[in-house]
Amino acid sequence: MSIQSLSVEQLKKAISLKEQINSLEQKLAKLVGAPAAVVAVPAKKKGRGKMSTAAKAKISAAAKARWAKVKGVKSKVVAAPKGAPRKTRKKAILSPEGRARIVAALKARWAKQKKSGK
Repeated sequence: MSIQSLSVEQLKKAISLKEQINSLEQKLAKLVGAPAAVVAVPAKKKGRGKMSTAAKAKISAAAKARWAKVKGVKSKVVAAPKGAPRKTRKKAILSPEGRARIVAALKARWAKQKKSGK
């Protein structure tokens, strides 16, 4: 039921009840010596801020410089320009024998699980 659909009499009664509740909370606070319980509103969770690419590059360069200092390398580390290609490692190729061993081990594992009833 919305507030707009209430009659004037119902609204007046609601206001008087609210005032009675407030006065009773104040009396309770005086007796107990603590403030009246306030309904807590859950706080909004803050999202993580987005970091610019320049800031990421700056942090990366600083980290690389720290590691170079720890390892004893004296060369100056400079962040790569934005359009520079990255160094990629060659993808490891699995031999047919290695793949067959993995497949056999998996089949044995699955058979064991099926036998145990999992």
